[in-house]
Amino acid sequence: MFYRENGQFKTSYRADQQIFPIVQDRWAVLLIIAMAFIAVPLVSSGYMFRAILTPFLIMSLAALGVNILVGYCGQISLGSGAFMAVGAYAAFNFFVRVPGMPLLLALVLGGFCSSAFGILFGLPSMRVKGLYLAVATLAAQFFSDWMFLRIKWFTNDSDSGSVSVSGLQVMGIPIDNPTAKYLLCLSILVVLALLAKNLVRSAIGREWMAIRDMDVAASVIGIRPMYAKLSAFAVSSFIVGVAGALWGFVYLGAWEPAAFSVDLSFKLLFMVIIGGMGSIMGSFFGAGFIVLLPIVLNQLLPMLGGLVGLQVSTVVTSHAELMVFGSLIVWFLIVEPHGLAKLWSIGKQKLRLWPFPH
Repeated sequence: MFYRENGQFKTSYRADQQIFPIVQDRWAVLLIIAMAFIAVPLVSSGYMFRAILTPFLIMSLAALGVNILVGYCGQISLGSGAFMAVGAYAAFNFFVRVPGMPLLLALVLGGFCSSAFGILFGLPSMRVKGLYLAVATLAAQFFSDWMFLRIKWFTNDSDSGSVSVSGLQVMGIPIDNPTAKYLLCLSILVVLALLAKNLVRSAIGREWMAIRDMDVAASVIGIRPMYAKLSAFAVSSFIVGVAGALWGFVYLGAWEPAAFSVDLSFKLLFMVIIGGMGSIMGSFFGAGFIVLLPIVLNQLLPMLGGLVGLQVSTVVTSHAELMVFGSLIVWFLIVEPHGLAKLWSIGKQKLRLWPFPH
């Protein structure tokens, strides 16, 4: 009875096309954002920021970019880790080589470099799709690993490929503590998520979804497959590149090419599958699930082992994590292909009818 749109009349097209047409949704989102900016920094500890909140925000941003390409445009990509690496190393080079380079501008320029890299490796999508496109994007992963290990210029002449940054600040405000890093990531995530939500509702977003559903029919009705696919690669790679720059600058501080390995690409794809393909909200659900699951397993398995008199090692815990990931992906693909976002949508529909059965 508390979640209904009875009496919420739309008197204009603009009102009917709002991102959140139901008043309760708008207030709930505003409340969540306000709590994230105000309440969370007041009650969270340094461990919460470093181990849970900051990784969750950055992974949500990366999953958002992957979801645009995979969920909305239907182009399979296994090179997300490479796009993150390009964004991180490009932002690093802009930051250390250009005197006085602002941090935010370095992050944006890193995203543009990643976007250009994504367009380059998105060109095979003009001719191939499915598993063949997945292999083509996987080539981007191996190419980036080779590039950042062998070409010393990208790593500022570092022999190991390891780089580090320090002295981060935004408009004179130092980013040197967990709270400041969290707020920076949260601000960027809110802005890019809002832009992505509006973008998928626009004409280009509808073109992406038409290409995803049936590219031949989309081309028949006048949609240019080349423009739609490459624009999806560009936007997705930009967001993923910004996430990669944040991952290196804010979360890691010092990194090497192994930090953006193919394992990270698979993990991002798992986030999209579990959270829900073709859903902005699903990116947050998938990232939260992937970030929290290892922490829960690390705490839960030793506790269960102690109850039955067994000692659970860290190796067993890491293997159990992989087993749970695989089982959940198979379960979601069979039972609920649209992921946690679909379950959330079903729950909202039930609330709109509750307590009446009709």
